[in-house]
Amino acid sequence: QVQLVESGGGLVQAGGSLRLSCAPSGRTFSTDVMGWFRQAPGKEREFVAAISGIGTSTYYADSVKGRFTISRDNAKNTVYLQMNSLKPEDTAVYYCARRLTGGISWSDKREYNYWGQGTQVTVSS
Repeated sequence: QVQLVESGGGLVQAGGSLRLSCAPSGRTFSTDVMGWFRQAPGKEREFVAAISGIGTSTYYADSVKGRFTISRDNAKNTVYLQMNSLKPEDTAVYYCARRLTGGISWSDKREYNYWGQGTQVTVSS
């Protein structure tokens, strides 16, 4: 069973930057599609970004395009989310996830089968 661990969350002022990391245990995900999702209190978990198995294709939610960048370093078995120009509405728990084999959608959380515990990101005004 693959386990994912997120790190890098914290408190930052609006306009600032933060980089999240996701590392696996149990098995590598070198050719797996990986995604980032976020969930604010009382809201549904929503898609943020995804990246293909070798990092040649990426996909972003409209709300973060131009501000966030997803990347991966397969030699380190690590996926990153670089977040720039942060806004208070970006405040949420951020989750790393691995998409199931044969998945179709980049953004449907039902297509992802392994999840991390999440890391808190708080953006102050």
